[in-house]
Amino acid sequence: MPQMPRTATWHLPHADAETQPYWDATARGVLMIKHCNGCDRPFFYPRAHCPRCWSLDTEWRETSGDGTVYAFTIVRQNDLPPFKERVPYVVAAVDLAEGVRMTSNIEGCDPEDVRCDMAVRVAFREEAKDDGSVFLPVFRPR
Repeated sequence: MPQMPRTATWHLPHADAETQPYWDATARGVLMIKHCNGCDRPFFYPRAHCPRCWSLDTEWRETSGDGTVYAFTIVRQNDLPPFKERVPYVVAAVDLAEGVRMTSNIEGCDPEDVRCDMAVRVAFREEAKDDGSVFLPVFRPR
């Protein structure tokens, strides 16, 4: 019996011991970032130590989910699955209100309407994997 083609999942993240709390929070619709208690500053991406002062005294904190577009590009061509079906799509650097910058997609509007300094709010896009689902943070216009 022929097998049905599967949707590619190579691009989806896999949680590890350091990032599991982050992915657990996204599944609940919450965006978390790490905060250093040593130098009292937030940081992103998740890691055990502060990238500024190297302190291991860090904790997870919930964000407001609000941000602004710092920079973006519109991807109009990508032949790799599953991106081929999504073009055109927006990849953006988003400055969160808490002071960190993260890369994500801008959804919920025409790609041509995205602008630098545009106010956005986090949303979560569910992606199916062999071992369950992952909820990716994306941003939509506020």
